Amino acid sequence: MRRGFWAADAELIYRRSSRGVIRAATLIEMGMSSRSVYARCRAGGPWRRMLPGVILLSPGPPSVEQRIAAALLYARQDALVTGREACRLHGLRQLPESEKVHLLMSSFRKRISSEFVIVERTTRLPRPQIKGGFPVAPLARAVLDTSRRLRTLDPARALLAEAVQRGRCQMSDLDHELAEGSQRGSAVPRRVLATIGLGARSVAEIDAMRLWEQSGLPKAQWNVPVHDTNGVLIGVPDAWCVEASLAWEIDSYEFHLNPKDYARTLQRNTRYAMAGIHVVQTLPSRLRSAPEDVIAELRRAYNAAVIRSAGTG
Repeated sequence: MRRGFWAADAELIYRRSSRGVIRAATLIEMGMSSRSVYARCRAGGPWRRMLPGVILLSPGPPSVEQRIAAALLYARQDALVTGREACRLHGLRQLPESEKVHLLMSSFRKRISSEFVIVERTTRLPRPQIKGGFPVAPLARAVLDTSRRLRTLDPARALLAEAVQRGRCQMSDLDHELAEGSQRGSAVPRRVLATIGLGARSVAEIDAMRLWEQSGLPKAQWNVPVHDTNGVLIGVPDAWCVEASLAWEIDSYEFHLNPKDYARTLQRNTRYAMAGIHVVQTLPSRLRSAPEDVIAELRRAYNAAVIRSAGTG
């Protein structure tokens, strides 16, 4: 290409970019001098530098997609997205706060982390999946790569519970990935997966499991179908204590705002009552705002259910 031709064809430059992000080396190949490239990235200029050797072809802040594109251009080849942004591209919503873009690449590559890009070299580079036009890690790898970098349980609970509850990940895939992957930072996801493996389907149920254990009541079963003596399904309570015929349901206001959901709850509670099942309903928010009160309510309900069962036995 004749030197300087780039100045007359801004569209050509954009077509050579990835979502408006381009390598400085590509611009130089098109006839720009290095000096001209970076002069345009100065304050008040039409472009901005995003990463070493990576240019945004506009002066404003980059979008999330442009940050991912910049990270992949910085890595150059054979890299794929994992961590939070990969989870987002897979469609998960319960994401931890982070402005980092986490990349995986082969262990023989020499690229290092820079600014908002985390580069992780690995001997277990998975086959990429294309999501949103980007190469990303499979979801089981992405959620665990995210969880390994979290230092507290709550965001890991939210992310892993969503992945499992929505059927996006199988527990067997997560267990295998956790066993085969890096053990660094694995304590948090191990604790969360152990709880999910007991039957929890949401963060609220994980909180509920913790309170039930603290209550000292007999062991409960989680999300198991309960049938009457004729084998007809009564319900699938969040927790079921068979010794006392006690069901515990974690019901939110949001669920009951829908008239159909509210009607289903009333029908469910009627079935419980007709079967002689004592039911406790708790708002998810109270599991954290008033845990001692919730535990006391469970204990009273259990004692009342046991007394009632003894009186009808």
